[in-house]
Amino acid sequence: MASNQGAAIAAGKVVTLHYTLRDPAGNELDSSATGEPIQYLHGVGMIVPGLEDGLAGKRQGERAKIVVAPEDGYGERDPRGIQQVTRDTFPPEAPLEAGLEFEAEGPDGEPILATVVSVDGDEVTIDLNHPLAGQTLHFEVAIHEVRDATAEELAHGHPHGAGGHHDH
Repeated sequence: MASNQGAAIAAGKVVTLHYTLRDPAGNELDSSATGEPIQYLHGVGMIVPGLEDGLAGKRQGERAKIVVAPEDGYGERDPRGIQQVTRDTFPPEAPLEAGLEFEAEGPDGEPILATVVSVDGDEVTIDLNHPLAGQTLHFEVAIHEVRDATAEELAHGHPHGAGGHHDH
């Protein structure tokens, strides 16, 4: 069996990488550097489109800086995402304050991240935009492994952990 040492990232490949995400000012927003690298199946939309496009063709061992415009990341900010809801929308014990992030249900039943903007008595202003919507994303990546996905991984649409274990 041939080694994947020189395999290029393409659809149907499982990619393992470390990343650091920065905003345009250089502030670190997120990083896998202190934990386990992330793993994703290329070509199925597991990561933002601009990052996936920027990784295509890269190889194991490479490092890259990839800049992702808002429309290829988490989208532009949508003013319709700012909404007023009543306090009773939340569990009574919820510690409502500006900046609180919570999971809400989207129009198709999918989970979406929302943020409390302000609380004024019984009126709560929430933002359904992704916290990174409207931002240009600056990724620094180090590609640790590129391998062919197994038939099971392709069928399930995501990679499985070491030894074929997975959570679902």
